[in-house]
Amino acid sequence: MSASIHHVDLVLSDVDRGVYETLGVHLARHPSESMRFLTTRFLAYALAYEEGIAFSKAGISSTDEPPVSVRDLTGRLRAWIDVGSPAAPRLHKATKAAERVALYTCADIAYLASESIHKKEAITIIRFEPSFIDALGERLDRRVRLEIVRSDGRLYVTTASGILEGGVVTTTLGVK
Repeated sequence: MSASIHHVDLVLSDVDRGVYETLGVHLARHPSESMRFLTTRFLAYALAYEEGIAFSKAGISSTDEPPVSVRDLTGRLRAWIDVGSPAAPRLHKATKAAERVALYTCADIAYLASESIHKKEAITIIRFEPSFIDALGERLDRRVRLEIVRSDGRLYVTTASGILEGGVVTTTLGVK
């Protein structure tokens, strides 16, 4: 079974970061990938968008690459952007491999608090409400147009069927 491709025409207005872009995003969904993971991975790409961002060429099951990364023109890994609930050794490796590490999730990651992770306090956590991710996933068709606005820690996503609103909590892994 092969991956299904989602084509997203995205208008991004990230007021919190001052990023305003119109993007054509091609998102490959692996047969074993849940819609929740795909939706979170897509939002990670959109909300971390900057020059050099890309989805992993190795796919979502790679232990050596993050699902989303940012590289400079020389190929150096600037940002490791993980999704979901990765194992502590994976995040430990990430902090040694990249300048910045972020985790986009709607999962309970309390298990990471007691783990030994290099530069744990530098890992940025971006947490979404699970119900928001699920509602957006229901609207993430194979071909879709979305407008995403992030302002004051809130997300507003406009789809053909209406507007979804959800909170975005940003913290670091070192915060208890």
